[in-house]
Amino acid sequence: MTRISIPANGATLSARIDGQDGRPWLLLSNSLAADLTMWDDQITALTRTHRVIRYDTRGHGQSSAPEGPYDFPMLVADMAAVLDHVGADKADVMGLSLGGMTALGLGLAQPDRIGRMVVCDARADNPPPFVSGWDDRIAAIAAGGMEAILEGTLSRWFSPTCPPGPRDRAAAMILATPVTGYTGCARALQGLDYLRHLARLPMPVLYVVGAEDLAAPPAAMQAMAEVTPQGHLTQLPGLAHVPNMENPGLFNATTAPFLAQGGSAC
Repeated sequence: MTRISIPANGATLSARIDGQDGRPWLLLSNSLAADLTMWDDQITALTRTHRVIRYDTRGHGQSSAPEGPYDFPMLVADMAAVLDHVGADKADVMGLSLGGMTALGLGLAQPDRIGRMVVCDARADNPPPFVSGWDDRIAAIAAGGMEAILEGTLSRWFSPTCPPGPRDRAAAMILATPVTGYTGCARALQGLDYLRHLARLPMPVLYVVGAEDLAAPPAAMQAMAEVTPQGHLTQLPGLAHVPNMENPGLFNATTAPFLAQGGSAC
């Protein structure tokens, strides 16, 4: 495992590489208020077939947190900068929530760079309740820091029966997220507008959602899959917004075989 720093559009992104040289690249992108360690439970499965690069989204983890607002063209450019830095002309991509939305943006902007895509617990539109919800959270952290949204975030991320381990790991990531980074990315989410363009995606896309996810409801993701030419939705029973941490075994069994078919990525 190698930790590297990548200059990107006025930010410095922190990334890690795992897996054998020469294997197809797989890029992983984290959710809002998380960092690249959210994928720890996937690395063993994914490195059987890929060389994996994962990065902390700007404003998160060990990446820098420039003043916002951010937008999706900026986040997509960051994702492309990661691929450019390692010389990956083409890669498979998997992202969760904000990371999944960013993957969609890259797929629309630079479709030839993506072999296969997994979009987890993300949506592609911004209805008014979605937009106003981010205003509420931004106001809360401006007044009380990240702790002000901690319990609400955990209740959306995990099912009530989730064991304490994943919740504790997630809580540490949430509390470590800079307010500037969270606010910048939340503003980007308010401008989300990819649903009407998904029919242009040429690559195979696996949409994955926790069946109990209220943040990216299965119905919203089904609508995304239906308009994606090679899209397919899989629901994970009993799980909520961050299924890869709550039930890694089920998540890996759902996503790894799909990605293993991406041997043409390079």
